[in-house]
Amino acid sequence: MNTQLCTVLLGSLFSCSVTADSEVEFELSGKLSLEARGFLESPAYEGQHSGRGALSLALEPDMYWAMNNGGDAVTFKPFFRLDQQDNQRTHADIRELSWTHLGDGWELRSGLRKVFWGVTEFQHLVDVINQSDAVEDIDSEDKLGQPMINLSLVRDWGIVDLYLLPGFREQTFAGRSGRLRAPLVVDTDNARYEAGNKEWHTDLAVRWSHSVGDFDLGTYWFRGTQRTPELSLDLSGSSPMLVPTYVQMNQFGFDLQATLNSWLWKAELIWRDTDKEHYWASQAGFEYTFYGIADSDADLGVLLEYGWDQRGEDATAIFQNDISAGARITLNDANSTEFLAGFIHDLDYHSTSFQVEASRRIGSGWKVSVDGRFFAAKNSRDPLSALDDDSHIQLTLDRYF
Repeated sequence: MNTQLCTVLLGSLFSCSVTADSEVEFELSGKLSLEARGFLESPAYEGQHSGRGALSLALEPDMYWAMNNGGDAVTFKPFFRLDQQDNQRTHADIRELSWTHLGDGWELRSGLRKVFWGVTEFQHLVDVINQSDAVEDIDSEDKLGQPMINLSLVRDWGIVDLYLLPGFREQTFAGRSGRLRAPLVVDTDNARYEAGNKEWHTDLAVRWSHSVGDFDLGTYWFRGTQRTPELSLDLSGSSPMLVPTYVQMNQFGFDLQATLNSWLWKAELIWRDTDKEHYWASQAGFEYTFYGIADSDADLGVLLEYGWDQRGEDATAIFQNDISAGARITLNDANSTEFLAGFIHDLDYHSTSFQVEASRRIGSGWKVSVDGRFFAAKNSRDPLSALDDDSHIQLTLDRYF
């Protein structure tokens, strides 16, 4: 983990930003999570834990210091998880350790940070800055902190963000005893790189975003190490493994969201160029909300999206010709009760994954969530087929402080 460079940089910037008479305000919050995950079927691959259930405990503190009348701030968000079965899922990370300085029409952010780009629900094609923490979940929503210096310029014609990304974070993968993995274990200790300086390669990105009436627009260019590795078979050891290779890429991205009364129209588009391939991919669709259903306070949102990849069945991504649909119910009650259900159907491989989520606050400091993921993928050419025996239900209890 390349945190030493960011810690030194953050320390030097922080020491320069605080004046002798500056008053520092401190806030501490966060959550402690107990997670129980139960699988509906026995494990399919050699070495996986024989049990169908697993417990884990996660701690996510959030520390915030404000100074210089709000002109400077430091944020520290560590993360820890202890898992009963998979030693690779037992891990720690610094999600954020950053200093932010506000100027007149500009903002400078330095250190380890998380940056999210994207508007669609089922896939975030344009989200390229942070690496996925895939042992947390398979939906690419959990991210590792990325070392960066980010200068944001605010103008009447939009916001321009310039990124210098010194250092790369490798993707995490489930270990041999873990579930939700490929048939072969990924050898994370011997990752390969196209860049000569490997994980120390400095990536660059620039993004423009703007709101024009009912439309929110964004476009960017990224040059650097591709976050998703290519996996190749290695037979040199005592057992076959998959070795990740991180190649260099150029990527242009565009995202659009239009808010038109009860409609949300969403689209993401990328063009990726590497030495081996160059292709287009897109995700687009809509969300329509019925407000106050059945004369209640509840709202019902229906979603429909389509994901396309120019590579077709040669794509390593799950979304290459897929239709996704779902529904979201928000009760708008004092306990913030929400339900979400959706499915993704592959039009080439005829596989389907189904997901259900429900959450509700209990009192002022507790939240309970139930998530279910169910897979039906029999075609061995489909990347989703690796998870065919990993349908599961997960119960999470969060304690906020």
